[in-house]
Amino acid sequence: MKQFVQLVLDLFDHAVDHEVARGQGKVSAPNSTVIGQEAPPQLEDLVPKGEANLFRHPKAKRVTILQNTEIAYAFRRAKRKTIGMSVGYDGLTVSAPRWVGWGEIEAALQERAEWIVRKIVEMQERQKFLSKRKIVWENGATLPLLGVEIELVLDCAHAFSQSPSGAQTGGVLRLADGSTLTHLSHLTQLNAGAKLYLGLPISAHPTQIQDTVQAWLMRQAKTLFAQRLDHFAAQLGVTWTKLALSSANTRWGSAGSDGSIRLNWRLIHFKMDVIDYVVAHELSHLRVMDHSPRFWDTVKEVVPDFKERRAALSDKTAPLWS
Repeated sequence: MKQFVQLVLDLFDHAVDHEVARGQGKVSAPNSTVIGQEAPPQLEDLVPKGEANLFRHPKAKRVTILQNTEIAYAFRRAKRKTIGMSVGYDGLTVSAPRWVGWGEIEAALQERAEWIVRKIVEMQERQKFLSKRKIVWENGATLPLLGVEIELVLDCAHAFSQSPSGAQTGGVLRLADGSTLTHLSHLTQLNAGAKLYLGLPISAHPTQIQDTVQAWLMRQAKTLFAQRLDHFAAQLGVTWTKLALSSANTRWGSAGSDGSIRLNWRLIHFKMDVIDYVVAHELSHLRVMDHSPRFWDTVKEVVPDFKERRAALSDKTAPLWS
């Protein structure tokens, strides 16, 4: 009876299954390249020759040598018909039927050695990338605001000022020279060194800092977005009726036929030209409620370089909030 080895790569919370017909040399290429993307780096570029790097799963029970690399992996016996291999942020996990011997398990690992090591390295690199995006909520932390890195300063002596509407602002944005920036739209790369002062003690809990910053950013976002909606609505000859802020993970904005607009408050992290693209995009839907060529022609009326701005709109460049 032919036996199969199942390889599973759990990337971006979606499993990708690869069935390998052992003995037939048939593999549904786990290293295949999507058109338009660079080819994956060669294994020798990831793991220097002559080095024995230990990749240890926190629940490791077994150790093997793959491509001159030590892999300490988690292992379990399971009610299944195949040998399963999954690569996650913790490392390699192997599960096998109760009747499969260690020799066959080791042979299966060696057969896919290059794939396993490559995926472990890729996962580790992605974890490093994500850790750099994650904000550490403490005094001196930095985050992007309109594309400019600003620093958080906890200062319990800071008095909550009042906005023209009478609402507490909860923070003050000051430039490197100590002056207060009253209009957020004036923040540019020339304002490097800007700091957001918050009325919180140095001992404030990270959750308290995060909530305070988010509340401040959302207030700034709603004011700024409304200004940009007015600006582009006049050019497009449309009328928006209501603005709501969204916290969606994968959607930057939406428009309703009644003129209501929803914009993701996290857009405030991006440069103004990216924000303007999203605003113009949603307002254009008030004229054309689809993504037909006529819609894109409408967007192009007010944002001629919308393709370049759209390319810069990536969740990967926004900081992680949790």
